[in-house]
Amino acid sequence: MQYGSVHSEPLEPVSSAYQATGTIMSSVINLVNTIVGAGILAMPFALRQNSLFLGVFLILMSGALSGFGLFLQGRCAFYAPARQASFFALASQTYPSLSVIFDIAIAVKCFGVGVSYLIIVGDLMPQVVQSLFNPGENTQFVVSREFWILASVAIVVPLSYLRKIDSLKYTSLVALISVGYLIVLVVAYYLFTDISATRAPISLFKPARVSNVLSCFPIIVFAFTCHQNMFSIVNELQHRTAANINRVVATSISFSAFCYCLVGVTGYLSFGNIVSGNIVSMYPSSIATEIARFCIAFMVVLSYPLQCHPCRASLDHTYSWFQSSGFVKSLAHKVSWSRLPSSEEEMVHPTSGQPGSMTTTRFGIVTTIIVVASYITALSVESLELMLAFVGSTGSTSISFILPGLFAYKLIGADASNSEDWLKWSGLALCLYGVLVMIVSLGINIYLLL
Repeated sequence: MQYGSVHSEPLEPVSSAYQATGTIMSSVINLVNTIVGAGILAMPFALRQNSLFLGVFLILMSGALSGFGLFLQGRCAFYAPARQASFFALASQTYPSLSVIFDIAIAVKCFGVGVSYLIIVGDLMPQVVQSLFNPGENTQFVVSREFWILASVAIVVPLSYLRKIDSLKYTSLVALISVGYLIVLVVAYYLFTDISATRAPISLFKPARVSNVLSCFPIIVFAFTCHQNMFSIVNELQHRTAANINRVVATSISFSAFCYCLVGVTGYLSFGNIVSGNIVSMYPSSIATEIARFCIAFMVVLSYPLQCHPCRASLDHTYSWFQSSGFVKSLAHKVSWSRLPSSEEEMVHPTSGQPGSMTTTRFGIVTTIIVVASYITALSVESLELMLAFVGSTGSTSISFILPGLFAYKLIGADASNSEDWLKWSGLALCLYGVLVMIVSLGINIYLLL
């Protein structure tokens, strides 16, 4: 049953205790900040694998499909109680058994992003130290990736064990400044540096191998994944109409796609077919590049806890689901279900007094498992593009395509008018597309590892 009109404010009165404060501009900024993250570092590599024009086309296509997933989420939000939309709420309302699939997808996505952040630290900080301090033979350990990944424990671990991380609300500002500086650096290097002597050949139309395209496509999918925060943005929007939601989606996706194409094209044209999966690691040492490397490394260290918190909540909820389903026997007591936060933002500003909160013991155990597993994986995997590809082909495809498509097929299809019946079948098509991308991309990446 639809709770509110998609063309106007929701019919239910909003509690006086809840005041929506989101404007179109603030919503665009928040969504862009969610989209443009670690994925931008790999955009030149994506063009290297796909060729220049095919790579740009895939960026634009992936952006359009991700935007359509956001559009469907915006429509489905009106089928939930006013300003209470979340993946968990819609899954419970449509396919209750799918709630655990969403939890697993969020856990995989957030865990993988957290690992990619640690890999970035290991890539960039040795270059910064080598350039600025030129350590001698007795201190060469400070330019090893393993040292800096482990050194980040000093910041990552204390913040990851906090139940409330309000102090990290300024991470968004640090992230936007860092990404903006990176874009300026990449474009300026291409425009004002003589690259003719060092640039490798470039491919305009034809990729070297089809497997390159299939294995790299999840990186582009990952780069546009912001759907875990979409419901939070819709809930916060003051004037929650379909038109306003569509403006937020269209503006955010268009701006992000422009940034990706700009960095991808200029970065690829600067280095050609030798460009790596982390563009900022390619530039020769200078004050400007070391500032960029340090800013990106500092940003991702502060951002890791924002991935750990929703990952922990998802794993706890998954465990509770298996308990209630009879897969896991509780010897001590019946575990109550906790409501899964609908976004990373909700983890930064959690609602007090929520029932079913994790016990201190379980909180500590789950956090320790996540952090230890993250560091083991980051120390074992040196390739940022490989990590992004696996996260993109699993968690990102689920959140971006499969779940929004399923919700649209079930909810919009329930009472859609003839003029909107296309949304039902478009949602199903998006879901099937996501399943296809997941199977093919994951299979190719596993095959290439063997």
